[in-house]
Amino acid sequence: MADWQDLTRRASFASHQLLGWIFWDPRAKENLAALGVPEGLGHYIVNRGAPLAPAGAEALFAAFYTIKREFVHFALNNATTYITDWHEVTVARDSAVRVGLEEMTPQIIAPFGALADDLWKTVDAIPASGRVLFAAHKSWPRPTDPLMSAWNALNCIREWRGDTHFGILLNDNIGVVEAGLLHDAWMGYPKEWIPRSRGADDAEILAALDNLSSRGFVTDGVVNDAGVEYRIELERRTDVLCEIPWRHFGEKNTVELLSILEPVGERYVQHINEIAGENWMPAARPRRR
Repeated sequence: MADWQDLTRRASFASHQLLGWIFWDPRAKENLAALGVPEGLGHYIVNRGAPLAPAGAEALFAAFYTIKREFVHFALNNATTYITDWHEVTVARDSAVRVGLEEMTPQIIAPFGALADDLWKTVDAIPASGRVLFAAHKSWPRPTDPLMSAWNALNCIREWRGDTHFGILLNDNIGVVEAGLLHDAWMGYPKEWIPRSRGADDAEILAALDNLSSRGFVTDGVVNDAGVEYRIELERRTDVLCEIPWRHFGEKNTVELLSILEPVGERYVQHINEIAGENWMPAARPRRR
């Protein structure tokens, strides 16, 4: 019998490593600049949010959940001045993805690309209701190149997990900044690093700490053991719900994907370290606590 919680946790983590580095990659920023956005400003938000961008900045803010509204509005509204075809943004990003994978891990290109069809079958099989960012990516034109087809399909599954995770936070009435503070404590990150990296200011941090304190998750301005236990349980609940796509993908395929990605995952994290720093993309890093 497959241990689906373990497979789900591992597959989700490996997916974040394969996919996440591009949002800090200099080529992705340069490719966005080549489309007219000065210096590729706001390229994380623009590149990740392109499929939902036609719905506007407020819709994208709602989908991103933990990134400050002003950041999302600035990045998207600035890009809208220069971008007329949002799919061109994805094509430009994908060009940077392919070059990066060819340089960092050429050995995965053929075996990973061979999983593209089954990955898309999974994307088409899992429920989209309530998962807006996933649905936007799912509806985007699909590459014909096997490598980039597989990459985009897996990215859809990653966004499905993100939408699911945010749905749990919403159900539990965990706000934008509170989520970051809990994430910091669970990961063992420097205090307040994650919410501040996403735009939270002093007043917002204090309000969020007060909210968490009222729930017993903060003592003397610091997330306590009860807060960390809540965050551990939140991750477990996310994993349970996120068994759905991996069960559709199947045990054989999931094990094969892990055999491709797990041996090279640290290479992508190293790339983030080199170009951005050692804290970015916490979902692709092991807990330090």
